[in-house]
Amino acid sequence: MEVILAKPRGFCAGVVRAIDIVERALERYGAPVYVRHEIVHNRHVVEKLRRKGAIFVDELSEVPDGARTIFSAHGVSRAVEREASSRALPVIDATCPLVTKVHIQGRRYAGQGRAIVLIGHEGHAEVEGTIGQVGVPVHLVSSEAEVAALPIDAHAPVAYITQTTLSVDDTRGIIAALEARFTDLAGPATTEICYATQNRQSAVRDLCRVVDLLLVVGAENSSNSNRLREIGLDEGLPSYLVADGDAIDPAWFAGVEAVGLTAGASAPDELVESVIAALRRLGPVTVSELDGIEEKVEFSLPVELRHAPTAETPRVRARASVA
Repeated sequence: MEVILAKPRGFCAGVVRAIDIVERALERYGAPVYVRHEIVHNRHVVEKLRRKGAIFVDELSEVPDGARTIFSAHGVSRAVEREASSRALPVIDATCPLVTKVHIQGRRYAGQGRAIVLIGHEGHAEVEGTIGQVGVPVHLVSSEAEVAALPIDAHAPVAYITQTTLSVDDTRGIIAALEARFTDLAGPATTEICYATQNRQSAVRDLCRVVDLLLVVGAENSSNSNRLREIGLDEGLPSYLVADGDAIDPAWFAGVEAVGLTAGASAPDELVESVIAALRRLGPVTVSELDGIEEKVEFSLPVELRHAPTAETPRVRARASVA
């Protein structure tokens, strides 16, 4: 069986930065550090950081006074920021810079007096954070039908922003529906939509042309991973989302000669390797990589974490919570 890897796949620059922030905070300040929500949507990544001393919480109320606190890559609302400030929690913000860019766009459009439409999925952590950052009511849409139902006058000034885990392809139909309905519409250029999401989806479309089956390594709650699987289905291929090699079902591969393998933006390469190892247990496997984009994007760390701690750097431990 031939295994063909998509390029690019796996970690994007925003995920690398977020994980680095947690690891460097643990090195500099010592365990524990508290992380609001999963730093990225991947159980393996979260468990690895938990073993190093990170404690993941759903709400800031679970963070002890004075404890070092990290906001996840998905971003948080201004209400969460205010809560952290009111408690004087020492916060490190791991929000992806591209998510922060969406927040800034939304606030700029709101400042122009435009009604704000957010293209995204209800309940997603990034969407909740973005809605809470804009400062005005936000209309959330995920389909063209929802655009038609928006309670906004056709001649009102409107602007749209998008969830970063949606690609140009994902948003094209909804943007077209917005353009058809509203006479005064503003929005970001397609070049401003998250490069990593678009690159991974384009790579999967290319991959689907040369394989019989698609495997996507990623978590069930990962929006971009689920979309990669959906693209495989749209292309007419049997397509499966797997957390790691243990999730492989040998029955999937009867009569399959070429398997396409990719990974969501929050899935580490070691999980891809575990899938390849599982396939090798089924029989002989050759592995190659499809030609694709070489990503060289890097995001800088917060200033306080850019240098490794020295002998003179104090390692501060958070106080334990008091019952």
